[in-house]
Amino acid sequence: MVPSIIGEDELARLLPMSDAIAALEAAFLDPPELPDRSHLDVGGGDLLVMPAWSEGAAGVKLVTVSPDNPARALPLIHGIYVLFDKPSLEPVALFDAAPLTALRTAAVSAVATVHLARHDASRLVLFGAGVQAHAHLAAMAAVRPLERVTIVSRTPERVERLIDAARALGLDAQAGHPEDVSRADIICTCTTSSEPLFDGGRVASGVHVNAIGSYRPEARELDDALIERARVFVDVAAAMRESGDLVDPLTRGILDRSRVRPLGEAVTGSAGRARPDEITVFKSVGAAFEDLAVAAAAAGRLQR
Repeated sequence: MVPSIIGEDELARLLPMSDAIAALEAAFLDPPELPDRSHLDVGGGDLLVMPAWSEGAAGVKLVTVSPDNPARALPLIHGIYVLFDKPSLEPVALFDAAPLTALRTAAVSAVATVHLARHDASRLVLFGAGVQAHAHLAAMAAVRPLERVTIVSRTPERVERLIDAARALGLDAQAGHPEDVSRADIICTCTTSSEPLFDGGRVASGVHVNAIGSYRPEARELDDALIERARVFVDVAAAMRESGDLVDPLTRGILDRSRVRPLGEAVTGSAGRARPDEITVFKSVGAAFEDLAVAAAAAGRLQR
């Protein structure tokens, strides 16, 4: 029998943000070697196919990304995740891929923040006010002693909802502008922008940046000024081929590959923030093993 689909509410009940972060922390200690995702332009958006497997489970995520959907009042991402048990390979859980993706993406950023951001980082600037921004607010609040949140978005009604969510967590929250990066300790970019969102020269020393929006070679959220100043970490090597935040600077010699390290090295302690005043950037394009780790952790609780 095919299982019923696990949606946003049930996923939140099965796997709170703190537990998703723990599951991904463990996954990055020994990430598997997996094939790159298939990335297909299907007209009006992209179809992504992301398989992964481990000793105890296998899974595949089918996702569509339509940049025009927010203007249609529809989610940016649609999709489904199928989890199979091993060794029988019978399907044991189906997930709505949108909330699964939001949870795992923000939880990976949280893992990066744990290992790369200063311990006293308390001022967060969020670019974007959609699903990923909400998830990143929860993730950053889970791993750092946040006091102030500034939200930069072109959609006022979404900004107000995110401000309300931040205040519900007991945080001082306000709408802001790109120039507010000068007063940030942590910056999260959660947008569909194809152009850099802020002047990287304004970013103060010691800041950590989580950049998760750009996943195509022609799209950038971060400018050369920031990339030139930062030490860069990626969740998977494919980020250097898929994201314009890295592809463009690497092509033009702004960024040397020796300054790009796997996030797993920060998790194991073999690399990380070298100095308190160093700027660190975590660039994520998503990896199939991240989805598998979160889906397997949630399904394990479903079966209890």
